[in-house]
Amino acid sequence: MGNFLSVFRYSKIALQLVWSTSALLTLVMAATTLVSGVLPAAIASVGGLLVDAVVNALDTADAGQDAARMRVLYLVLLEAFLVILFSAAGQLNTVCQSILRVLLGNKINVMILEKALTLELAHFEDSEYYDKLTRARREASSRPLSLVIKNFDLIRNMIALVTIGAFLLQFSPYAVLLLLVGGIPAFVAEAKFSGEAFRIYRRRSAERRKQLYLEMVLTREDGVKEVKLLDLGKLFLDRYTGIFRKIYKEDRNLVLRRGFWAFVLGLLASAAFYFAYGWVAFAAIAATITIGQMTMYIAQFRLGQNAVSDSLNSVNGMYEDNLYLSTLTEYLEHKVPESSGKQTAGPQPADGIRFENVSFYYPGAQKPALDNVSLHIKPGQSLALVGENGSGKTTLIKLLTRLYTPSEGKIFLQGLDLQEWDIASLRAKIGVIFQDFARYQLLVGENIGIGDVPNIDTEDQVNQAAIKGMADSFINDLPQGYQTQLGTWFHQGKELSGGQWQKIALSRAFMRSKADILILDEPTAAIDARAEAEIFSHFRELTSDRISIIISHRFSTVRMADHIIVLEKGKITEQGSHENLLQEGGQYATLFRLQARGYQ
Repeated sequence: MGNFLSVFRYSKIALQLVWSTSALLTLVMAATTLVSGVLPAAIASVGGLLVDAVVNALDTADAGQDAARMRVLYLVLLEAFLVILFSAAGQLNTVCQSILRVLLGNKINVMILEKALTLELAHFEDSEYYDKLTRARREASSRPLSLVIKNFDLIRNMIALVTIGAFLLQFSPYAVLLLLVGGIPAFVAEAKFSGEAFRIYRRRSAERRKQLYLEMVLTREDGVKEVKLLDLGKLFLDRYTGIFRKIYKEDRNLVLRRGFWAFVLGLLASAAFYFAYGWVAFAAIAATITIGQMTMYIAQFRLGQNAVSDSLNSVNGMYEDNLYLSTLTEYLEHKVPESSGKQTAGPQPADGIRFENVSFYYPGAQKPALDNVSLHIKPGQSLALVGENGSGKTTLIKLLTRLYTPSEGKIFLQGLDLQEWDIASLRAKIGVIFQDFARYQLLVGENIGIGDVPNIDTEDQVNQAAIKGMADSFINDLPQGYQTQLGTWFHQGKELSGGQWQKIALSRAFMRSKADILILDEPTAAIDARAEAEIFSHFRELTSDRISIIISHRFSTVRMADHIIVLEKGKITEQGSHENLLQEGGQYATLFRLQARGYQ
């Protein structure tokens, strides 16, 4: 009984979602559902009366022919009216469902995206949680309406069964029992297969995501160059089809077993119907019922059997919808630690940034990405971070921007713990460009302006940012200047070179003119040395009274910084000015001389 009642577990949530989408359409759906539940039995009843009226007209003498014919005509018109009403109710219900499906699909997708905005970076880097997001986006947007529709269908079928049962009781209570028992085996089997189908679906999230990734690599412009040059097409296509074959094999086996049992158990339902058919026919031969009543009872039994089958299918569908809807609810109800900070300014603006014994472990990692790091940067100072890939440079920046929270130790800005800052106020004080910056398929001006969204349409600020990022020279040569569409996804989109994209990203960082901290993570990797020198000349002017942090492998850039920190395996191994580090003759000096030798 508990398993059966579980099909109603999410019905209230689904109904609330549908009702909040459109109360009027939900009410119309409910009304048409009720009408559709009553009318089939009424139509069958009128049909039985019509048959008896025709038989009576044939047996009536000439004097009563007119009255008999009028009764036949009345019943024909009545049944036609009921059929039209039934058809109109069904069509109106379908229209409401179609409109609600679009509205609700958008509502759920917006809810999913709004939830995504509250998630931390670690959630997107967690494959299991990303699977939850993928499942929620793929299926659950349509499930609430489907669950409500099946609830309404179940109510309609229950009303139909009660109405039909009232007619069949006049014939025999055992006919009602036969009607109900005939559909139970099919229900049990269908419930089993629905649960199995959902479990397979949940297990496949990672495989489907891998298929989606392979599709993207084979069809996106940013991957097709290497696919062609390295002849990766067949390799990736074979992997894609291999995943399909595995999925197909499971699906085929499930469909075959489901189809076999549906056929076998469907035979039981057919046997019940034809048993009732013969029973009613022999009753008519025995003259215990009229021909019209025989016609009505057979029609009622067939309708009743369909109502039982539809009810069981609705319950099974509700069971399946509940399983899928649990994915959406699990995703939406996931508790994300709230940003507890409310402060918008620190008590010591001149103190700058402090890291005090900061360590950070990635989830599941045994070794820290940062290990007991302490540093201090004052306003007006520039800091350069140097180290091999994986030494913890970018992790340090992500901790400073509160994309991550330290596992140990504390970080202070203006004398205030980062955890006490209002997250929006904190990030408004920081302008950052990562090495893997985004290439937005937007207009040029928008690509730069999103660095400071409130001023995205302020042309002067966008133009000044482009000048500081050295992007204005090529932007003016584009077909529509700052109104040129970038990327190839949309009509008349213009693709840029790697260096041009990097200048756009740099301009985006310079757009945040009011930021107290400017961070450039490998900002000039795709820019020539001359342009780099010009950019950092602008950069020094821009950050003369602010904190600037640079991550770079180019020592021509690094040497400009007031203070340099060398990171190795998450630890600070050297720090000081360029001249001091050269005099110490450590790793920094070795790397500097190796790079300098390459230019000789």
